Amino acid sequence: MKLSRLAAGAAGGIGLTALVNKTLSQRAEPLEPPLEGYQGTYRWKGFDIAYTEAGDPDNPDVLLLHGLHAAATNKEFEQIFQQLATQYHVIAPDLPGFGRSSRPPIDYSASLYISFVTDFAKNMTDDAICLASSLSGAYATIVQNETDAFSRLELICPTANTGPRRGWLRMLLRSPLLGAALFNALASKRSIRRFNERDGYFSEASYTEKDVEFEWQTAHQPGARFAPASFVSGHLNPDTDLGEELAQVDVPVSLVWGRDAKVTPLDYGEQLADEGDTRLIVFDEARLLPHVEHPGPFLDVLFDELAPLEPQ
Repeated sequence: MKLSRLAAGAAGGIGLTALVNKTLSQRAEPLEPPLEGYQGTYRWKGFDIAYTEAGDPDNPDVLLLHGLHAAATNKEFEQIFQQLATQYHVIAPDLPGFGRSSRPPIDYSASLYISFVTDFAKNMTDDAICLASSLSGAYATIVQNETDAFSRLELICPTANTGPRRGWLRMLLRSPLLGAALFNALASKRSIRRFNERDGYFSEASYTEKDVEFEWQTAHQPGARFAPASFVSGHLNPDTDLGEELAQVDVPVSLVWGRDAKVTPLDYGEQLADEGDTRLIVFDEARLLPHVEHPGPFLDVLFDELAPLEPQ
């Protein structure tokens, strides 16, 4: 009798978990483009890569590469996209496995993203200024050293190390039932708010409930957990020393940091700037996303930096 009750309880728990997962997936609506501009698709190795493009094509190219996390998209650049487009030809893709791009159930890796940035920069830009954040900053640095694709790097809290590789965690998050349930908890609105308050932003005024809703929606699209499964398990870390990579770059590089960043603290930015002999720009009252928290001052600094590069 006890065994049969235990089995019935386990079956009921599995059934309830499956029902919750299905209900949450059904609540997610197709994503609307968060950035205004031409909405294009770049076909790459079986992926349909969504991107937004704006500005005069005759102006210098700026490639925007968002950071990687459970709810990552090119919406990261919403606060600066249109203003950049007044002076530059700006293009912002959703990286493979994120946003409105394809999210197949593959094992995502750093090499995949490095390959993507290499090909996208080659085929969609010309000697672009690259503005990249978090892990994408490391990818852009590696691509520059391998291909000389960019005229300048502007890197926001870049990192090449988000923690140790844990194959068991990636396998768990990729599993169809329990993995979906765990990811739904990781990407719940409560978890999104907690991350924003603790690590993303210095001030709660820097984001709205509309932003939380969009992040929740993108984290509940079909296939949404597969790329983040590789991220949280450390499998998107490139096998490189970022300081050494920065030291080899032969174009101007600036590092941008929030003084109160916790995930990638300022002392790490100071170390990178010293090793790479790069300029370090620090924004007060900012954490991981100074370009989101202080878009006006960020653009003022950026335009001042880029002005000497413009053709006379």
